[in-house]
Amino acid sequence: MTQPLTYFKETPSQTAGPYVHIGLAPNFTEVTGIYDEDLGRTLINDLTEGERLTVTGRVLDGMGVPLKDALVEIWQADAKGLYNSPSEIRGQADPNFTGWGRCPSDMERGVFTFETIKPGSVPFKDGRPMAPHIAFWVVARGINLGLHTRMYFSDEETENANDPVLARIEHRDRVSTLIGERNGNNVTFDIHLQGDRETVFFDL
Repeated sequence: MTQPLTYFKETPSQTAGPYVHIGLAPNFTEVTGIYDEDLGRTLINDLTEGERLTVTGRVLDGMGVPLKDALVEIWQADAKGLYNSPSEIRGQADPNFTGWGRCPSDMERGVFTFETIKPGSVPFKDGRPMAPHIAFWVVARGINLGLHTRMYFSDEETENANDPVLARIEHRDRVSTLIGERNGNNVTFDIHLQGDRETVFFDL
């Protein structure tokens, strides 16, 4: 005789760690023989079109301490603003650019690093152009659901001022938490989970 469904209780929620690196980036944790290279480590090759950038940052807790067990993923368009996705209908994306990356924060300083390109502008759902940006997803111990945010570029002031997503942020002083600081081909973007500089996160 089967039990009534009302007998079962909801399973308690669990955080993403401390084993998230073993499952998603085994080579990083010295678990070898599964993949030659952890998935998402390489976005570009010698034939990729666009301006090369190195994006680095840290995931910081409310006290400003870098998390050393965070895992960060990024998604972005190619240099022409096209996504490497089956749902992309505006054109053919650069076949030499994956558009997706994954990187654990290192165990010494809590830094993540992506070798990528400057993305082109993509349209908002109503057709208005959005400023060049990279989407970020963050998981770590203590985070029950992955956090979504974006990084815009400090050298795109005019485009950022007209971006339809940034325009929807009510507290204007928080827009700066979504701006990556560009210095040549290097971009720095720290993600603050809490505190005075808490990064704007999106409910997706």
